[in-house]
Amino acid sequence: MPSVAFYTLGCKVNFYDTEAIWQLFKNEGYEQVDFEASTADVYVINTCTVTNTGDKKSRQIIRRAIRRNPDAIVAVTGCYAQTSPAEIMAIEGVDLVIGTQDRDKIMSFVKQIQDDRQPVNAVRNIMKTRSFEELDVPDFAERTRAFLKIQEGCNNFCTFCIIPWSRGLSRSRDPQSVLQQARALVDAGYKEIVLTGIHTGGYGDDMENYNLTSLLWDLDKVEGLERIRISSIEASQIDDAMIEVLNKSSKMCRHLHIPLQAGENAVLKRMRRKYTTEEFAAKIKRLHEAMPGVAITTDVIVGFPGETDEMFENGYRYMEELGFAEMHVFPYSKRTGTPAARMEDQVDEEIKNERVHKLIDLSEKLQLQYAQQYVGAVLDVIPERDYKGAPGQGLVMGYTDNYLQVVFDGTEDMIGKLCRVKITEAGVNECRGQFLRVLEPHIPIAQAESKPSRAFALPSAEAVQA
Repeated sequence: MPSVAFYTLGCKVNFYDTEAIWQLFKNEGYEQVDFEASTADVYVINTCTVTNTGDKKSRQIIRRAIRRNPDAIVAVTGCYAQTSPAEIMAIEGVDLVIGTQDRDKIMSFVKQIQDDRQPVNAVRNIMKTRSFEELDVPDFAERTRAFLKIQEGCNNFCTFCIIPWSRGLSRSRDPQSVLQQARALVDAGYKEIVLTGIHTGGYGDDMENYNLTSLLWDLDKVEGLERIRISSIEASQIDDAMIEVLNKSSKMCRHLHIPLQAGENAVLKRMRRKYTTEEFAAKIKRLHEAMPGVAITTDVIVGFPGETDEMFENGYRYMEELGFAEMHVFPYSKRTGTPAARMEDQVDEEIKNERVHKLIDLSEKLQLQYAQQYVGAVLDVIPERDYKGAPGQGLVMGYTDNYLQVVFDGTEDMIGKLCRVKITEAGVNECRGQFLRVLEPHIPIAQAESKPSRAFALPSAEAVQA
């Protein structure tokens, strides 16, 4: 049986794409082997180019695959492959470079290379691509949460970001295809679907009279689906219609990841973000009203060119006031080919690191504050796995709909089931809970407890993690 090994760098979308490529190999009778532990007949490296470091790491992994088995076919895909195919083709031992499109043709390229051993550069201009690449992923290693890719590319062109050049412009998956895939995932036993994409909230930008809100209402009708989570959405994409579905659908998770990137208007403008801090704060306030207890997590870039100490301090206070449930903090990293890399006033690395640590400390403080509001509350958790902190001790770990990670007494047969749990102790990254009971499938909380589906037993309004 021929074997294939995968190595994925970068974001969740890349991991999804790797799973999709694996399905194509599986259908041709391949077995998957561990990249580090075995030699394979084919190596597929799914690369990242979001930073210069991503490029470098991608090249290291490609060379590692070539050393492991010089006779193997080495195929390179992903964002770095899309933006720099010639650079990758120049590495001796690379057989196939295929970017962020045409991956549905990977098997025919592999067969062609097996026959004639001639390297192939299959990368085309991504900016001309207007259709969504249909690649299905019927199952995941995680048995409780399924990712469903609904969108590809981005039209924003933020000054720090290379992604539109590596992923192309925004294109949406056909709604019927999304719904068909959602039903298949529910039939395969998944209770929660995470909608994902490069710019997920841009779903429908390329369609007539259909957008993410329309899709959420259609997914809300999928029988047997308990939870719908959006992996990430821009504040500018949350309009009245979106707020209505968040408020009225009992399946929408009370957790939204909304990238802020900077808490200061001058910096936002230089980043070419499409909102001011005032507009962002107004949107967050409306979300808290529509979804009491919503966990809002965010991304922040620290030390963007021109960010002064005063701008950073203003941003720090702003984030503290907004009370995010968690913040993912990144130091600004120059990306060759982007406008921000050419800007004057680049911030010193030491200053960046100092600011990153201050914001990570703030994030942990906010995370704990958010979790503490739930001590004593009864929430629903879908256990995902045995608790890694103490394996074999009769503890399981899972997430509430508002993305609190909860550890509680449980057995393996509870994994993937909806469990009612009382939160007994709050922590920064995980909370402790007391198991109450397993819920019957598909009974909304509103019916099961005769309480409004959004209210639970919450002491007060809250926030979240992505």
